[in-house]
Amino acid sequence: MTNATNGQGPLDGAVIAVAGAGGPAGRAMLQRLAKAGAHVVAADANPERLAQAVDQARYDAGGADITGEIVDLLDPAATRDWAARIEKDHGPVDGLVHLVGGWRGSASFTETDLADWDFLHRLLIRTVQHTSLAFHDPLRRSTRGRYVLVSAAGASSPTAGNAAYAASKAAAEAWTLAMGDSFRKLSGADPLTTAASVVVIKALVHDEMRAQRPNAKFAGFTDVTDLAEAVTDIWNRPAEEVNGTRLWLTPQP
Repeated sequence: MTNATNGQGPLDGAVIAVAGAGGPAGRAMLQRLAKAGAHVVAADANPERLAQAVDQARYDAGGADITGEIVDLLDPAATRDWAARIEKDHGPVDGLVHLVGGWRGSASFTETDLADWDFLHRLLIRTVQHTSLAFHDPLRRSTRGRYVLVSAAGASSPTAGNAAYAASKAAAEAWTLAMGDSFRKLSGADPLTTAASVVVIKALVHDEMRAQRPNAKFAGFTDVTDLAEAVTDIWNRPAEEVNGTRLWLTPQP
């Protein structure tokens, strides 16, 4: 399929995987990365959501180079196989954007259901562990590898009813920053070309939400298109500048 940018995008020729690509944020991310010139490989556990996201992003980006694959990111072997297939089929892997999300909360701290922790641990931590371990070496083989985790401000300012969610996000951030430390150490005396970064939001908003709640302010929320723009811009910045850092798209606590 011909790239919609005709070879003129800042990510022309890049190969970027997006984990958790179903839904509005995934659609926006796929579209923006493809418009920048990348071949985008999308993954999600939900076949219907993935197909809708890929089809819509292709249409919105003018027939862009986007493919989709059902991958169980809770299966470490399946995740490693996915990374290996991308590298074998498309060449060096230049990025992994981790969009896998989910939320569970409670009315108060003491009402926290630890089953929520089990759920969020799998969804928000295990998927980060599996993707980072699977893509660590392929990203290092690229000259512009980037691992990008989308996180939440609650990780830095947890509230009583969000203990499980905030702790899960904080753990995912720590794991990602440790990946960045690995990139730094392994680069030795050579210039750093691979980076792991965290993008922090309060919450996301998209057009469907605005249509459903026309009077809502969504104060501090980040539009999915702005998130996609900020993530894409990470490839425009030197690895040394973005590695092991948090990029705040909402006021920092």
